[in-house]
Amino acid sequence: MSLDFDTYRELGLDLPAPREMNGRTRASFVATLNEPADIVYNPCPEAYPRPGTPEGTVSAHPGWTGARIFPGTRRDVSVYRTPGLDPTTPAALLVCQDGAAYLAPKGPVRAAQVLDVLYAKGQIGPTVAVFVDPGRLEDPDAPPEAQRSLEYDSLTADYGRFLIEDLLPFVEAQGGLTLDADPTRRILCGISSGGICAFTAAWRFPEAFGCVLSHCGSFVNIRGGHNWPFILRATPRRPLRVFLQSGTGDGVHFTGDWPLANQAMAKALEWSGYDYRFEFGVGGHSLRHGGALFAESLRWLWRA
Repeated sequence: MSLDFDTYRELGLDLPAPREMNGRTRASFVATLNEPADIVYNPCPEAYPRPGTPEGTVSAHPGWTGARIFPGTRRDVSVYRTPGLDPTTPAALLVCQDGAAYLAPKGPVRAAQVLDVLYAKGQIGPTVAVFVDPGRLEDPDAPPEAQRSLEYDSLTADYGRFLIEDLLPFVEAQGGLTLDADPTRRILCGISSGGICAFTAAWRFPEAFGCVLSHCGSFVNIRGGHNWPFILRATPRRPLRVFLQSGTGDGVHFTGDWPLANQAMAKALEWSGYDYRFEFGVGGHSLRHGGALFAESLRWLWRA
């Protein structure tokens, strides 16, 4: 079995494994990420169309180039709004990294459909959801996975600044929207490197983002993410609400062990007194389990 960068991006990883390490081939690393137990997970009930449910609107902005924090990049952005949203009404905010995977209408999450149903049932209020993909360098010879890792896996404040200074002002201005400034009404979400990215940005800027939804978060040694449990124990608690998901079949890779890393994060969050929830299932490094929990995750994070 050959492994290329496209395969790794599809699995949510950023760095290719070496050809062989400690007697294990690249194929054996990938095999740990293709967990057959994922078959037990299906999209949550809210992800299926319900006749008569009003549909929100989605505006697409392919190739957006307004990222001053990451100059020379372009990225695809889609913006969802709940049905009949009054632009002057402060709206709750959901930002999904690797947004296309969360928005895909036949994918494991189907976020727009879930939001439609939750809104129709009165379980969420007026909401804007931003689905943003990692940047692509305009240099055609630059490997796209390198930029994703730089943005998502770094423990710096850069990605949080990008959201606050570049992306969200664009969303508000383009749609004439008003985003609720209350951090408890703002969720950052992502899978794998997008999961650690969501956590890092919220931890760096808890005054802007109060909720984190991490699916199979890469709290491993890609760009130092394995240090998060120690950082949490050694620093004052931030006012964050955190929902973590992983599984017994999550990735085991030369940079670390995803199941153990997520368990370590959960223990550190508990020890440090965070408002957190950890769902540890049997699935692999995918959105299947996270999609099955997606509606419940939003209800839990946005609960009063």
